[in-house]
Amino acid sequence: MYFYPMYVSDEVIDAIAGSKRIVPYLDMPLQHASDRMLKRMQRRVGRDETVELLAKLRKRIPNLVMRTTFITGFPGETDADFEELSEFVREQKFERLGVFTYSFEPDTPAAKLPDHLPEEVKNERRARLMAEQQEVAFAWNDAQIGRQFDVLIDAAVPEQPNAWIGRSYADAPDVDGVVYVTGEELSAGRIVPCEVVGSSEYDLVAAQVGEAW
Repeated sequence: MYFYPMYVSDEVIDAIAGSKRIVPYLDMPLQHASDRMLKRMQRRVGRDETVELLAKLRKRIPNLVMRTTFITGFPGETDADFEELSEFVREQKFERLGVFTYSFEPDTPAAKLPDHLPEEVKNERRARLMAEQQEVAFAWNDAQIGRQFDVLIDAAVPEQPNAWIGRSYADAPDVDGVVYVTGEELSAGRIVPCEVVGSSEYDLVAAQVGEAW
């Protein structure tokens, strides 16, 4: 489910928390954590409001997985702004996170701002932020070992009998990791109960523990 923070009300949170049909996975593009940069980006929610919202979401929605995206190198981003963003990422421990460098687009409000940054600075900051997130993501994966949940099978692993590639509720297609499953009589489109037995960087390794449906 994709939300901007200004549109997440208590009613929306309660609807997600109380529904058996809504997967507890939220994609909320926050863009930055520095109030100064958020203002330059014309975002309507500041850091304190965001921190309060994230705490509320995690408290009220069981097993919530959060995805977000940030931009490095937006015009005027200082070292202090970037350090604030890095600290925010370490504190919030997003299960899923992507980072983009600012891309100059003519005739946009941002294009008219002063203090555009060199490409090497944008890329270096992106790499640093992804390194911060890598530690968070790998630790979260390790913490899943021993958990049981359903996995949607996408495809067979080529030339590997009874090995499959699938996704849990925490994995959006094409942007998140996958779950490698060992099991019998599976096929694409089936859902199978699994137990996580290991992790491999951004991916999980699981074994079938029940009948697929």
